[in-house]
Amino acid sequence: MSQNQLRNIPAPHLAVALIPITLTVALLAIQIFYYDDFTPHIALAIGFAITALVGWAQGYRWKDIESGAFHVLHVAMPSIATLIVVGMLVSTWIASGTVPMLIYYGLELIDPSWFLAASMLLCSVVSLSIGSSWTTVGTIGLALVGIGTAFEIPIYWTAGAVVSGSFFGDKVSPLSDTTNLAAAVTETNVFDHIRNMMPTTLPAMLIAFVIYLVVGGQSSVDASQLEQIALFKDGLSQHFEMGVLSMLPLIAVMALAFKKVSPIPALFTGFVLGALVAAFNYGYGLNDILTFAHSGFKISTETASLDSLLNRGGVSSMTWVVTLMMFALAFGGALERTRCLESVVASIMSLCKGFRGLQTNAILTSVATNVVSGDVYLSIALPGRMYGPEYDRLGYSRLNLSRAIEEGGTLVSPLIPWNAGGAFVIGALGLTVVSGDYSTLLYAPLAFACWLSPAIGILYAQTGWFSKRAGAAESVNAGGKTTNKVKAGKEIA
Repeated sequence: MSQNQLRNIPAPHLAVALIPITLTVALLAIQIFYYDDFTPHIALAIGFAITALVGWAQGYRWKDIESGAFHVLHVAMPSIATLIVVGMLVSTWIASGTVPMLIYYGLELIDPSWFLAASMLLCSVVSLSIGSSWTTVGTIGLALVGIGTAFEIPIYWTAGAVVSGSFFGDKVSPLSDTTNLAAAVTETNVFDHIRNMMPTTLPAMLIAFVIYLVVGGQSSVDASQLEQIALFKDGLSQHFEMGVLSMLPLIAVMALAFKKVSPIPALFTGFVLGALVAAFNYGYGLNDILTFAHSGFKISTETASLDSLLNRGGVSSMTWVVTLMMFALAFGGALERTRCLESVVASIMSLCKGFRGLQTNAILTSVATNVVSGDVYLSIALPGRMYGPEYDRLGYSRLNLSRAIEEGGTLVSPLIPWNAGGAFVIGALGLTVVSGDYSTLLYAPLAFACWLSPAIGILYAQTGWFSKRAGAAESVNAGGKTTNKVKAGKEIA
């Protein structure tokens, strides 16, 4: 079916559009909460099938729905490839001593009484500098999980601090893809967009920092912790070299990120350098490296908790995450192609009676799109495209919209297990649910900065605080040209 023919098919009625969404959410709820089984893959696949049936009833052919799903998968392939490369990188960075060295000196330098706050700050600085939350989580975050384990801090607390810091930096870095996407789809200047996010971002980070400082401050180093730390340090020093060469892969990846090299070649370079260092320092052969890259690194240090931390990585460790992403993205692509998402968003827009409702709905629409589609880019692009004219009509700057979709899109993404961001966090930090134990997923509510920012944004929407009006001086970046979208002084309730 041609694009013109596809456009001639009207968007479904809201009741019809909600059928695949409601049934899929119900299936997920039954599987997770009734059967105590966190494997949402098949529920999402059934959701895709239900969406296809709804689309067929509307007049779409199978090829139309298939192409919609494959289009989203195609767009997301760099993210999927990044996941695979990170799996390879983690295994060689452990084999090369890069991660063990970070853990060892982290145990030397970081005081456990403020470990969580320090973790958040460190990840914030790194992510802001390189513009990549995923790279930060997969490298620095992984080392911090190891340090936290030695300090006997629950992994979900460490992961929450890592996610808070990493995705904060991603949100306000001009090097970030999602930051630039939010500015692009709303036709705003990226630096104006970053400045306008500070009223929600800074309070959220400050509150999160205080919480992590208080929680971390309650943890005194007792005899058992000192023994655990000593066991970790002894095990690491006995099996790994703590020389400068082990830091070469990390330095190279950070340097490439600063140079704005794309994540995949940057991370793959880190993988290759890790493999070379592992071969030079420890005599691993080509077959060993290939095995590590596929199946993960394996070692026995006689300390079970250290072994569980170091025996990880490899492409196989990312299989669960990658397949989950593919199911979720295909489902989201089918919903977008059949215009079900469009119908839901349009219905929400019809309820907006003023700026308060518009801004709140823009945030919640990004959150809901994240939940339903599993794609952070769609959660930014869809409401960013659809809500823009309403801001113009009401006389409010589109910078409010760009902030809303960053808060509901970028920051909420890592909190949803089947979203690309959440799936990556779970895979990279080893938070996969085992035997019905969901405690590792507590990282999501403990990533305070990620959900406090949209909550503060909704507060501002309701009070009118930091809600920028459009004016003659406002500039937007539309096709490389600077234009004025709304005249100054326009007041519409």
